[in-house]
Amino acid sequence: MRPIRPTLAAASIAAVLALAATACGPSEDNAGGKPSATATSSADDKITIPDDLKDRLKERGIDLDKWKNGEWKNWDKDKWLREAQDFVNPMIEDLWDSDRMRDAEKPPEKPVDNDIAGDEGVTDPTPAPVNAQAVKAPYHSSAAEAGKVFFDGPEGSMVCSATVVKDPANPGKSNMVWTAGHCVHAGKSGGWYRNIAFVPSYNDSAKSTADLEKAPKEQIAPHGVWWGDWAQTSDQWISQGAATGGQGAPFDFAVIHVTPEKGGTGKSLEETVGSALPVDFSAPAVPEIDNMTATGYPAAPPFDGQKLFQCADKPGRLSIKANDPTMYRIGCTMTGGSSGGGWVAKGQDGKDALVSNTSIGPVTAGWLAGPRLGDEAKGVYNAVSKKFAGQ
Repeated sequence: MRPIRPTLAAASIAAVLALAATACGPSEDNAGGKPSATATSSADDKITIPDDLKDRLKERGIDLDKWKNGEWKNWDKDKWLREAQDFVNPMIEDLWDSDRMRDAEKPPEKPVDNDIAGDEGVTDPTPAPVNAQAVKAPYHSSAAEAGKVFFDGPEGSMVCSATVVKDPANPGKSNMVWTAGHCVHAGKSGGWYRNIAFVPSYNDSAKSTADLEKAPKEQIAPHGVWWGDWAQTSDQWISQGAATGGQGAPFDFAVIHVTPEKGGTGKSLEETVGSALPVDFSAPAVPEIDNMTATGYPAAPPFDGQKLFQCADKPGRLSIKANDPTMYRIGCTMTGGSSGGGWVAKGQDGKDALVSNTSIGPVTAGWLAGPRLGDEAKGVYNAVSKKFAGQ
């Protein structure tokens, strides 16, 4: 099935702005203030956009009416915002309808060479392939934190995987999602992707592609569609990252803060799905980890992106450049589309925690590698949490 091109044919003309009004970088210290007011519905159900948000869009050369009527498909270099503080993601209600979600199957990354390891640094032998296992349905019972990310880029609609994680500023009420940097930003040669949305427990009952064609949206997205109102990745990914060659991969992580498309029930994402994983930024060293489990929605052949899979393996180390942090690597046959999916292991406290995410894999689809989460990742995570503290 060919990946579809961006289209607004099935989208509602109504657009809701989901824009954080203050800039922030990768660390806690420059996280900026709290977001300004977001779009609201008036008594007659008309969308009201606060003037300050309109002004900020104009500062970035975006006319909201033109954007919702198709200007978002303009990927000219001077229109493609790329700096950390430039993230904007105006919500277009019903853009991600059942057909568009089902047909989006293009992963943003390209496979790397099997022998990508550099000449220096610590790299363990290539792991033996581990066959990906289908996650037991319903997913909301067996992997409640897992979900699928949808977004648009210059080449069309694309997909990744992601994980609901805890928010230290809003205990028990997190709206934060962990994924890969290349699932929100194109790296050194591009900018922020558009129409970024997260669907927890996508295709919860593991229907076949044929059955999905007849399934209502409530079965495809049982917890609804959640739009990113802020995303943040590492400065290293923005300046070094690329879809090929593993460039920037040791810093290939991101956090998305989300809001429900339909206004929701007043519950947070964590409350809605019933779970969120803690993130461990000081996980044990590789020799001390017996097992890591990677979860995702692989979309490149032989998979089709419609079902959730997992791989469990004892991790090894992969060094791409001597001066960059060493990555985790496990045997796994998952393909593109699983990128951004969480890696879970026992943290320092002995409890399950997210310790990495899928970043790269080879053409042979025999292994996956993910970044080791350290101070840079912690800074991104804490900055997003602080930005929405008390919200």
